[in-house]
Amino acid sequence: MVRESNTKQRYHKDGRVLVNKTSSQSFLRGLVLPVTLFLLLFLFLLFGIQNIATGSDRESLKILKDAVVRATIQCYAIEGMYPPDVAYLENKYGIVYDHNRYIVHYEIFAGNILPDITVVDIGR
Repeated sequence: MVRESNTKQRYHKDGRVLVNKTSSQSFLRGLVLPVTLFLLLFLFLLFGIQNIATGSDRESLKILKDAVVRATIQCYAIEGMYPPDVAYLENKYGIVYDHNRYIVHYEIFAGNILPDITVVDIGR
């Protein structure tokens, strides 16, 4: 029996052909598992990075709100009144934030009542 050089055949002990694969088919089947594992790892890392970024954004929002509230209370303790607006906190108490990314809504009711402070992330 004549075999082609690029064909791999395995024979049963009674002479029947069990497997008849070309080397290119065997090569492609050998790549399926590594490529699949690579894609799964890549997707896992991509979703992990996305999750970390989302958590970081939430934490930044919380830190900014806490800083504004803390500066507001500090102003009341030092000056005896709550600040009239956020710009006052920026000028006198060092609050710094990205105005293109966050909106700080500061609503004051009276000089002796803690203002309603809301921080909104408007995105990148």
